[in-house]
Amino acid sequence: MTLLELAGVSVRFGERAVVDAVDLEVAEHEVVCVLGPSGSGKSTLLRVVAGLQPVSAGRVLLGGADQARVPVHRRGVGLMFQDHQLFPHRDVAGNVAFGLRVRGSARGAYEAQVAQLLDLVGLPGAQGRSVASLSGGEQQRVALARALAPSPRLLMLDEPLGQLDRGLRERLVVELRELFSRLGTTVLAVTHDQGEAFALADRVVVMRDGRIAQAGTPLEVWQRPASEFVARFLGFENVIPATVAGGAAATAWGKVPVPAGSPEGERSILIRPAGVVLAAAGLGCEVLARTFRGTHVALRLRPEAGPVLEAECGLAGAPAVGERVAVSFAPAEVVVLPAQ
Repeated sequence: MTLLELAGVSVRFGERAVVDAVDLEVAEHEVVCVLGPSGSGKSTLLRVVAGLQPVSAGRVLLGGADQARVPVHRRGVGLMFQDHQLFPHRDVAGNVAFGLRVRGSARGAYEAQVAQLLDLVGLPGAQGRSVASLSGGEQQRVALARALAPSPRLLMLDEPLGQLDRGLRERLVVELRELFSRLGTTVLAVTHDQGEAFALADRVVVMRDGRIAQAGTPLEVWQRPASEFVARFLGFENVIPATVAGGAAATAWGKVPVPAGSPEGERSILIRPAGVVLAAAGLGCEVLARTFRGTHVALRLRPEAGPVLEAECGLAGAPAVGERVAVSFAPAEVVVLPAQ
């Protein structure tokens, strides 16, 4: 069942469309992450749903009800910002209980709920701690508990882990995923970090210039980028114009085999680094750089023709910088991108 629906939503600042005719649905208990570079409109979209940004056109519906005249505090949504925005003059319990007090809950009723929420987010017994004494990760947990306290029907996260170091982000995103699954929370989150989005989301939405460039499960978006923009945004660099015919693509790197059934004609193709394979014979390349990545070595190669290639190889026998190698291409790691 659809909980949130955006129908033709646009936001204009003067002549510029920050959000441009966006259609999006979020089902109950679904976690949707909106990805995109700075200026793509993702945070504005979140503010529209929360009621903090009026629309220039279109409708926002929650549970089928148009929210055009519903004030922020009546929408039943929770919003957690990147900087947490905790109240420095309140202790942890005071921050978590804020939404409950605004809703009119009696003190005796919400003390037990605050304790339960802090236990849920991994901060048991932290009620009396000052905000200033908390680490970044602990502040994130308190902000999450505060957002969850009023039991919002939709929880919205704006770059929730953006200020944390990578190791802590990776750990917390797993915890968030487990928590939302356990609670059945419906979540709409925005982030620029694809790893965070792919680990957290049931569905990923990639935005560009105020429009949706692609939407799908993390696996669908990763395996089948809908455009060169999406492919490059996901971090793939091996994208090149090609003429596809007869099971192969003619490129500046030579003939590249493509998966059976690929569309033909003038296209762009993506070759994932794992699909650039060191071989006894093939396209000659010079190794420009090599980077240890734990399970493999990432290579940057200068081929005899065409742009620089990114490749991966095993730890054993990885070529040195300056060494000459030959590569071939694995069709399973080649994607023929849709015509634009």
